[in-house]
Amino acid sequence: MPVFAAAALLYRGTRTTKRAYSMRYRRIVVVGASGFVGRYVVRELAKTGAVIAAVCRHAAEAGYLRTMGDVGQIALIDCDMSDAARLRPILAGAEAVINATGILFERGKQRFQKVHVEGPALLAQLAAESAAKAFIHISAIGADPSSNSAYGRSKAAGEARVRQAFPQAVILRPSLIFGPEDSFFNRFAAIARFAPALPLIGGGLTRFQPVYVGDVAEAARAALERPESPGRIYELGGPQIFTLKELFELLLKEIGRKRLLLPVPFGFALLHAAFHEFLPLPQPLITRDQVRMLKNDAVATPGTPGLEALGITPAALEPILASYLQRFRRPNLAIAAA
Repeated sequence: MPVFAAAALLYRGTRTTKRAYSMRYRRIVVVGASGFVGRYVVRELAKTGAVIAAVCRHAAEAGYLRTMGDVGQIALIDCDMSDAARLRPILAGAEAVINATGILFERGKQRFQKVHVEGPALLAQLAAESAAKAFIHISAIGADPSSNSAYGRSKAAGEARVRQAFPQAVILRPSLIFGPEDSFFNRFAAIARFAPALPLIGGGLTRFQPVYVGDVAEAARAALERPESPGRIYELGGPQIFTLKELFELLLKEIGRKRLLLPVPFGFALLHAAFHEFLPLPQPLITRDQVRMLKNDAVATPGTPGLEALGITPAALEPILASYLQRFRRPNLAIAAA
């Protein structure tokens, strides 16, 4: 039985409990649903009353997604995005498809070419074949075929392949995404608990425009609602631009720790990253590709539509950062904050 037909037997959403959105699409597939961004997209869409097929590689570990909606509203489906035979019936009956997959570094079978290029291309092709009316592809600021990094080049190639298969696809390009489960502030806050210094690669001059993960999810929902969105690219950034040094200073202030901010030349950082890539850790501290990424700013291009064009006022970094870095504070500061 097709996914959405089965869901209809279970779900009888009461519209009175949902936000008054004029959602045009009621049956939506979210791929990468258990990831950092994907889970917020699922939660945002569930508020509209949409029936959601939440596709992830380890559905057995993503039961928390079901609690974001009513009984039967969110179906968890275990599937690799390279499995066309499995994806085809999942997309049958879908009115909209959202791709929220992505990796920050390569490890094992998870390669940029597979996750950022081939997977999205297949998904867009199958969405077109199933007559889906909308496709949202979450990419990244820095997607550029001439990027210094393989990450940036793969993101650009993925966008091109998606557009080739689904010309009216909406591309969302967020800057550095922050939120309770992020891999930037949480990681460096954890390092700052024990390390005497934080590295300012390239002198810490790289600029970022941090965007709240909830705003990225809301942008995906808004792009489905707005008739002018199909075929457009949106670059998503927060209200402020920070250098890497300023972000570290803000982080240290928030957790109440004094650490040396040590300038590290790009050449030395590349050697250091090469060593970390071969350590038997779940994820390296930094990779050579990430060092290369830091040679370019991650800020929205002036004149490119962003959150405001989608009717969203971007959230500021500092108040939200304070809400989830508490566990990294010195004990006396944590008590005082409580």
